[in-house]
Amino acid sequence: MTVIAANESSSGTAHVQSPMTRFMIIFCLLFSGEAIFGLTFHVPRFFRPQLLEVFQFSNTQLGDIYAAYGLAAMASYFLGGPIADRFSTRRLLTVSLIATAMGGLVMAYIPGAIVMTLLYAYWGVSSILLFWAAMIRATREWGGTIAQGKAFGILDGGRGLVAAASASLAVASFGWVLPPDVTLSTSEQNQQGLQSVIYLYTGITFFAAVLTWVFIPDTRPQSSPPSSKRQRQSLAIEVTQVIHSPIVWAIAGIVICSYCGFKALDNYGLYAVEVLSMNALESSEFISNAAYLRIGAAITAGLIADRFSASKIIGISFTLLIISYLFLANSASLTTVLVYGNVIITFVLVYGLRGVYFALLEEAKTPTHLTGTTVGAVSLLGYTPDFFFGPIAGRILDRAPGLQGYLDYFAFLSVIMIIGLTTVLVFVMLSRRRSFST
Repeated sequence: MTVIAANESSSGTAHVQSPMTRFMIIFCLLFSGEAIFGLTFHVPRFFRPQLLEVFQFSNTQLGDIYAAYGLAAMASYFLGGPIADRFSTRRLLTVSLIATAMGGLVMAYIPGAIVMTLLYAYWGVSSILLFWAAMIRATREWGGTIAQGKAFGILDGGRGLVAAASASLAVASFGWVLPPDVTLSTSEQNQQGLQSVIYLYTGITFFAAVLTWVFIPDTRPQSSPPSSKRQRQSLAIEVTQVIHSPIVWAIAGIVICSYCGFKALDNYGLYAVEVLSMNALESSEFISNAAYLRIGAAITAGLIADRFSASKIIGISFTLLIISYLFLANSASLTTVLVYGNVIITFVLVYGLRGVYFALLEEAKTPTHLTGTTVGAVSLLGYTPDFFFGPIAGRILDRAPGLQGYLDYFAFLSVIMIIGLTTVLVFVMLSRRRSFST
């Protein structure tokens, strides 16, 4: 049995693809889609206490380093959209993965704050400009018109599996360097363990580049590179149409609030050490095991979104997150079971949100030829938490170290989720209009 893929070559001819070919395409997309962020985000997320110790950073310093990534990524998201609409996905993804992996060789030397800031700015370009919009466009085409929730659910659920499996390998690699009693580990052993983790993620990113080059078809979207004046004018018209569409701004607002929830997970490892009384290795194991929840949460959310709508699932998720964060903001008076329960609930809900928010593109009736440009515009705004969330969170936690800092942190998150729920209501109102651009 063969199927006709949703994407077309530059000549406009549809590709006939076997089920195995389609499986390898989505597998490469989800594998590379998580591998490219391993160095940038997985190391600080799963090994935050160790990273702060080895690099001798404060929460505020690390947050400011993230801001450099966010600034570079903001421009890259928008510029990458039109590129994704005009060039081969295979080539864009492969170049991006190789360039990102090379940065891991720098990180492994444990550089100071200035070099790390420059490195994260470099990653803001290398992991986004040629990669992000191309991956989202390829996923939307893979899903067709009736299975957007499924496509993006599989993408993010699969990325969750890659993240969790990679983290498990990284935890094992880190633990192998330490003595049986991890509380007796020396600073040198902790550094060696973290370096082994960095090299592991570097290797995974290089491997993803090989997979992408081998299995992603070397086709480009129907639009051709903007070599003529007429084509450049067409690009300007497309960008103008996208940024003048109110529903694009609503989707961006939803992504901002959802992504803040995801960025919040970066501090859970430190929360486990400072509030839940785990040691550094136990904290890494707890966070890496919780990452497996992303698989079921994202795929389930995607399937439900196809049955009902992505906006309904997102609205319900924001509502439950508001409740859960308010519980955690008052956790000083809660039992341990309730604290752990709400921590796990926030993992599930945040992962579910990530699995479906780009399915809103279909619900908003986004024209297919504007997919990459729309993704660029949405991502330019939607992923601004890469710029502002780390510095704000770092300062909240450093201002009141210990439990009080985290109570303030979760109260801050509950406010963001209220804004997110409000934005969903705006999106639903706008989506009832018949035109994408009005």
